[in-house]
Amino acid sequence: MGTKIVVIGGVAAGPKAAARARRLDPQAEITLIERDDLLSYAGCGLPYYVGGAVSERKQLLSTPAGVERDVGFFAKVKNIKVLNGTVAVGIDRQARQVEIQTKSGGEVQRLPYDKLILATGAETTEPPIPGKDLGNVLRLKKVEDADHFRAYLEAHPGIQLVIVGGGLIGLEMAEAARERGCQVTVVEMLPHVAPMLDADMAVLVEKHLREKGVQLVTGARVERFEGDAQGQLTGVVTSSGTLPAAAALLAVGMKPNVELAKKAGLLLGASGGIAVNQYMQTSDPNIYAAGDCTEKNCVVRGTGCFLPLGSVANKEGRVAGSNAVGHASRFPGVAGATALKVFDWNVGRAGLSVEQARGLGIDTMSLTVVSSDRPHYYPGNKPVILKLIADKANRRLIGIQAVGPGEAIKRVDVAITAMTARMSVEEVAELDLAYAPPYSEAMDVLLTCANALSNKLDGLFKSVGALELKAEMDAGRAPFLLDVRTPAECANGCLPGAAWIPLGALRTRAAEVPREGRVVIYCKTSLRAWEAVRILAGLGYRNVELLEGGVAAWPFELGPAPAK
Repeated sequence: MGTKIVVIGGVAAGPKAAARARRLDPQAEITLIERDDLLSYAGCGLPYYVGGAVSERKQLLSTPAGVERDVGFFAKVKNIKVLNGTVAVGIDRQARQVEIQTKSGGEVQRLPYDKLILATGAETTEPPIPGKDLGNVLRLKKVEDADHFRAYLEAHPGIQLVIVGGGLIGLEMAEAARERGCQVTVVEMLPHVAPMLDADMAVLVEKHLREKGVQLVTGARVERFEGDAQGQLTGVVTSSGTLPAAAALLAVGMKPNVELAKKAGLLLGASGGIAVNQYMQTSDPNIYAAGDCTEKNCVVRGTGCFLPLGSVANKEGRVAGSNAVGHASRFPGVAGATALKVFDWNVGRAGLSVEQARGLGIDTMSLTVVSSDRPHYYPGNKPVILKLIADKANRRLIGIQAVGPGEAIKRVDVAITAMTARMSVEEVAELDLAYAPPYSEAMDVLLTCANALSNKLDGLFKSVGALELKAEMDAGRAPFLLDVRTPAECANGCLPGAAWIPLGALRTRAAEVPREGRVVIYCKTSLRAWEAVRILAGLGYRNVELLEGGVAAWPFELGPAPAK
């Protein structure tokens, strides 16, 4: 008889673990248990199915060859027994048995195992908001939810939809609903949407969302849902006012599904997920866990975290399946990587934000630059706004955030590799990246930002971000602002109150810049501003800064061009 392997959970990590175990051990007896009917579907693709980018439901359920991953597929192709519509209600660790019953109830049966793999996933978190059970207060967890949501939007074009939660799912669904012609409002309890980003980057995403017709209500709590006499939603009451709504989506977060593990007495981590080692082994050596139910080791911060992503779930599932059949494999952890498509923009981040680093007591230095993803002369080039974060004590790269219409995610991926290898900012700047004009600048935006951050760490210049500068301007404490762009660029608007001296004239007109007080210089991206800072430094100016990202990263309204 082969090794008896039981896998609980049939969406991402579970099927991956089962399939990996089968490939390594043809003799193993593998049973996969799944609460629902559908198996191994692309849960991360649900918003794109609702919005129509994924045209057919079966695409989420099938292999690249178009074969549906159903019970028959796993039996015939994988030789894996699937018990779908079946719930695991308990684990007898001493007897090595799983207690199961059908979803509809019935007699509890016992399923023996030699090795058990838990892949119970995550569950949505729903605050106790009055009225959340009204008709058309929707969720998006399963394929059936997406079916209902898509059908409703198709049948009710142009409705007013309120999305509660401005995280990944909330923003993906905002785009999907706008694609369906809905009037969309996103309500976020925190000060800004996309809370995985620092505020200075998130505000740029917010500006793009508003440009695409999405209304945002931030720093507000949903207090209740209101309905009519038929029990249908009519409005969402927030701490900032009432929003009319024909439908609402609860997208307020997730938590690891650990009830079965907790009931079995397995150790949980500080983040609430099942504690595992690098071999995906739990506190019971015969039980492994993988996917959204586990706590991840963050390789940047060195602590546990919760990161529910299909990519991570598949990697962990593969490792758990390998080790369950005695093939040593390990998963060292995650870098906290997140990618998000927001209409025409790409949004990515990894590592620590400045706010997170501050909470860990790390003294950071960061810098935001703007550059093109390809040379200015190559067709189709688009800007990337990129922020790097370094630990001032050792100059190690600990965070990256990138937004914009350009290819941002490629740069995030490179930075993840660098952070995993614990590289310094200088080592990142020295990376030999692949280059040709169709793919990047000769000096890639990531390398440009790393070099600039190295200069800042060396004290060669000081900088100020858009949010900080705007707050000073609003408080009547604006520094002397100097625009060094061309006349044609200035015609489209400048920062309010700015003086204007083109870069080419700065050496001869430097006397127009006051030596007393603080000077902030900007251009389109602040590349020329850096040149201007060095020019003035050479002329003896000591209190000169540049505006990070220049006009391209300025999320506020511009004023009229200054008089020539």
